[in-house]
Amino acid sequence: MPRSKKFRRARLFVIVLAVLLVAGVAGGGYWAVATVRASYPDVSGSVHVAGMSAPVDVKRDAQGIPQLYADTSEDLFRAQGYVQAQDRFWEMDVRRHITSGRLSEMFGSGQVETDSFLRTMGWRKVAQEEYDSKLSADTKKYLQAYTDGVNAWLGEHPGGSSASVEYAMLGAVNGSYKPEQWSPVDSVAWLKAMAWSLSGNLQEEIDRSLLAQDFTPDKIAQLYPDYPYARNGTIVKTGKVGAGEVYQPADGSTAPAAATQAAAAQGRAATKSLLQGLTDQISAMPQLLGPQGQGIGSNSWVVSGKHTTTGKPLLANDPHLGPEMPSVWYQMGLHCRKTGPACGYDTSGFTFAGMPGVVIGHNQHIAWGFTNLGADVTDLYLEKVTGPDTYLKDGQDKKFETRKETIKVAGGEDRTITVRTTDNGPLISDQRTEQQDIGKYAPVGNAAPDRASGYGVALKWTALQAGTTMDAVFKLDRAADWAGFQDAAAAFAVPAQNLIYADTSGNIGYQAPGTIPVRGKGDGRYPAPGWDSSYDWKSTIPFKSLPYSYNPDSGYIVTANQAVVDPSYKYLLTNDWEYGTRAKEITDQITGRLKNDGKISPDDMQQMQLDNTSVMAQTLVPMLLKVPVSDPYVREAQDLLKDWNYHQDASSAAAAYYNGVWRQLLTLAFGQKFPADLRAKGDCLLVRTKRDNTLPDDALNNSVTGTECGTRDASKAQPDGGDRWTEAVRGLLSQPENGWWDYIDSDHRPQKGMANLLGEAMKDARQDLTSRLGKDISTWSWGRLHTLTLKEPTLGTDDSSIASGLVHKLLNRGPYQLSGGSAAVDASGWNAAAGYQVDWVPSMRMVVDLSNFDASHWINVGGASGHAFHPNYNDQTALWARGELLPWAYSPDKVEQAAKDKLVLTAG
Repeated sequence: MPRSKKFRRARLFVIVLAVLLVAGVAGGGYWAVATVRASYPDVSGSVHVAGMSAPVDVKRDAQGIPQLYADTSEDLFRAQGYVQAQDRFWEMDVRRHITSGRLSEMFGSGQVETDSFLRTMGWRKVAQEEYDSKLSADTKKYLQAYTDGVNAWLGEHPGGSSASVEYAMLGAVNGSYKPEQWSPVDSVAWLKAMAWSLSGNLQEEIDRSLLAQDFTPDKIAQLYPDYPYARNGTIVKTGKVGAGEVYQPADGSTAPAAATQAAAAQGRAATKSLLQGLTDQISAMPQLLGPQGQGIGSNSWVVSGKHTTTGKPLLANDPHLGPEMPSVWYQMGLHCRKTGPACGYDTSGFTFAGMPGVVIGHNQHIAWGFTNLGADVTDLYLEKVTGPDTYLKDGQDKKFETRKETIKVAGGEDRTITVRTTDNGPLISDQRTEQQDIGKYAPVGNAAPDRASGYGVALKWTALQAGTTMDAVFKLDRAADWAGFQDAAAAFAVPAQNLIYADTSGNIGYQAPGTIPVRGKGDGRYPAPGWDSSYDWKSTIPFKSLPYSYNPDSGYIVTANQAVVDPSYKYLLTNDWEYGTRAKEITDQITGRLKNDGKISPDDMQQMQLDNTSVMAQTLVPMLLKVPVSDPYVREAQDLLKDWNYHQDASSAAAAYYNGVWRQLLTLAFGQKFPADLRAKGDCLLVRTKRDNTLPDDALNNSVTGTECGTRDASKAQPDGGDRWTEAVRGLLSQPENGWWDYIDSDHRPQKGMANLLGEAMKDARQDLTSRLGKDISTWSWGRLHTLTLKEPTLGTDDSSIASGLVHKLLNRGPYQLSGGSAAVDASGWNAAAGYQVDWVPSMRMVVDLSNFDASHWINVGGASGHAFHPNYNDQTALWARGELLPWAYSPDKVEQAAKDKLVLTAG
């Protein structure tokens, strides 16, 4: 947040405001309560909204979830804009400042670096190109209607405390700020933020290169093991790309010819300091959808009616994203009173504030869900810069494309940056001082050009090409069958997602969509030489060639970020799949319930979402129990594991100790050996005479020369303990003398061997948990360690002043004690390199019943409202934490029965 003199002085006003608000709300003070409540939306009566052709009804249930009823599509989306602005305009305003690289206009000079990075990538610029040249006329019409609705609300609330309490706080430090009018491109640009957080293996590409400074390729490969195809399988049985580049399923799929035709018609090593700089830039960016990286995913699965108690398909989905206040998702229903040419929508589900339509949910005919496909759609390119205006390409100097960007700074001077772009993308290394002397240590081939003053780094990313994802959202919302679903999928450019499908006729399906590159040389694991065009992207995979499945013989489809296909598939999707632990667990639960002609019920689907089993513990705990422990203090904790069922319940002492041991194991085996730029800030280790890059037998027998502390933001530190690390450790368990098992014990003495390290991990975990939870193990519980705090991502995360704690009380909620774990189906993720706090979660859960949509259920991690202290600010959180779901009314009668408030947006 801002650090200018003007802003530091103004913090006094924030402190005063926060004190008054906290004290006033707690004690019932009239002024404070009035200040907070001034921004609450009108939810009953009538409001005139310019542009409406007829009245629109807004019916809200006890959770404040709005269901809209209109006569035309334009009125429906105009009302959606108005209602979302009622509930979430601060969130919407911040989001558009992020995507346009204009945070400094709100929060001052502390955001200039983030803005520079975002301007260099040019999210807003690409969104404008999409709106101008790619999107359909209908999509533009609906975006404009949505925009008109937002601006109608904004006209009634031009800024300040009447818009939200956050504006009152911001006004104390930036009194000149007033929200500007919404535009259609503000909505389109949000898709770039969604794509960024789900963009594949960029961080893995950086981390491999950083590790290459200290470790051999063989040692790095042990940290990035091959995907276990035989054990964990793939989403679809891998088919072939046949004649005409059309994908041919191999799992018994019988897609209707019309659907196939309709889909086919739509077919379309850098320096250590530099790479750490890129990681710093990425970490500095607001993580609106949570931390990036391998191991962060989602669950979805669909079961055919032949296997369900309802006789129709059941579909479940829970995307794993970063927790925040207000929630990432916004629940909503968009209904035409009569569907037809004038009004074609009757859909309900989860969407994003600031964007029209429904992203995940169902309409009257079909239901759909998303998980991240994980396709490798980003590449870093080393660029040989030959002058201020030129770079090298195939032995010839080539001119950069350049543009100027002016960043306006609240309370400070404007900053102007120059963005240079190569054939491979924008030069993202230009915007950091320490990155000017680049290429000093970059491992490159003998044919590489002289590095001289260094190489630059360009980013190639499919989201920086104009696409049609906004078209896809509207197409999904009105799709009536598999053909319509595939037509929508063909337009879904970024982020590449696993799309699952079910319809009321009993069909189920899966489609892999997205703009996915076809590379020349290289496989995306390491930065590529930009001066050699043979490493350029050659094309993209045609949509008609992408894998799909329709009514497979198994009668179910599971997607949980596992490999989509095996290596026999013609094209490379990625080398960095998640490792399939959750997918295997879900599949085993489905097949277990289907034994002896069993059936799966909606309650079964919900219970499967809450499976918190630690699969790795099933392998590791028996080995831990075999380690002889002489210290009774440590053995007392070891005994907790004897009768443990491997469930990571919040109340479990055994789960607390196991995860403590897991964290210490990772530190001893890997963290001690990693360079500072992969370890968390504050993680300080003794430095020895030489850096170990081969792990020979005597690698740890070197004298201590000083202390080296980690430099990486905790959210991206390694080893994080996710799915990749469980697979890496699994592979090393059969190699008890592997050099990774060498470690330094708590007395600073070198030790060797797996058995010794496991014993040390149990001892260190006993000491760690004692310091955190107390000596008496009967009082231990996983939930006391594994807590979730929902934070407002701007003011609610500012720890730079006395005011911060008071502001946190206003805007943040928690901590909540949670069950689950990083590689569990109930994926409440935590970074083992940083601590036990939850940093990504099932951001929502839904179970859709295709036999009766009114029998479906859903839940959000927070609530519908973005207004602090509103009854619907976080009223769903406690239910979500307990694994409960809310009834999901869909039919007009059920919506009416559930309605608590009714607002009419009148025409005029």
